[in-house]
Amino acid sequence: MIITKTPYRISFFGGGSDYPQWYQNNGGVVLSTTINKYIYISCRFLPNYFKHNYRIVWSKIENVKKINEIDHNAVRGILNYLKIKQGLEIHYDGDLPARSGMGSSSCFVVGLLKALYKIKNINISKSELSKKSIYIEQKILKEVVGSQDQVATSYGGFNKIIFNKNKSIIVKKIAKANKLNQLNRNLILIFTGIQRTAHEIAHGYVKKLNKDKKNNINRLLEHVKIAENILNSGDIDDFGRLLNEAWFEKKELSNQITNKKIDELYNRAINCGALGGKLLGAGGGGFLLLYMKDKAKNKFFKNTKNILNVPFSFTSEGSQIIFNDLESKAK
Repeated sequence: MIITKTPYRISFFGGGSDYPQWYQNNGGVVLSTTINKYIYISCRFLPNYFKHNYRIVWSKIENVKKINEIDHNAVRGILNYLKIKQGLEIHYDGDLPARSGMGSSSCFVVGLLKALYKIKNINISKSELSKKSIYIEQKILKEVVGSQDQVATSYGGFNKIIFNKNKSIIVKKIAKANKLNQLNRNLILIFTGIQRTAHEIAHGYVKKLNKDKKNNINRLLEHVKIAENILNSGDIDDFGRLLNEAWFEKKELSNQITNKKIDELYNRAINCGALGGKLLGAGGGGFLLLYMKDKAKNKFFKNTKNILNVPFSFTSEGSQIIFNDLESKAK
């Protein structure tokens, strides 16, 4: 059996520029981090005395004979891509809800790919893992998704991720530990209770990125450089103010990015002293990230009922194998 542990991510700035429709023409860059919330995937070869050849356990349990009978789109696509013929049992568990803006779809693909390559006795680099995950989501599964989540969860850490026109990707670590600790203390993560599919939200505005949304994306790109300067030598509170600026810029991309409930929650946080924030992922629901100091947090939680706050910490590790008994069996 192989078990992988793959972190969710928080994307701060530059989102939208990681879509190939944009960066292959203009180049792109994002600023993001992985956090200590994870997707766990276990894989094992299935003995041939079962009636089924594949057992997939997620929000439902599937027992099927053929790969193409599998309902789970990503599992079916990846097994076909890797041409795995031997029977498998695959289990999925996540610390956070799916379709919530935390990169769960890409996180799943990265974690499953890493497990399946290992079960084939192939060690895959972070670079190759991220590239193959991007290819599978965008070309095999035909999802309208960007390329940052696959890179973030493969590498792990607080990074500036650069997407070049020639499709090459550069990952640069942000290593200002003191500033990152300050930033982490001032961020809270609120679950809005609204789940949505990033593909559906993004589909409406991605095709407009190089046309009437070009100025919006260029301004969002500027935020990455400003944020990096803040982390290097600026006032960390300016990071929160920049989140606020970027949030209003992002809302210009589509009328599906926010809604009345989210705007009311965000405005309440600002009125309680938050300096800024943003809805994570493509928008439409999921998790709301807010930059608030302790006094503002206390006021917000006191005046806001029935909200789910998810404590988290930045983490430096990307997708990793945490259990492998295949090697011991081979000895």
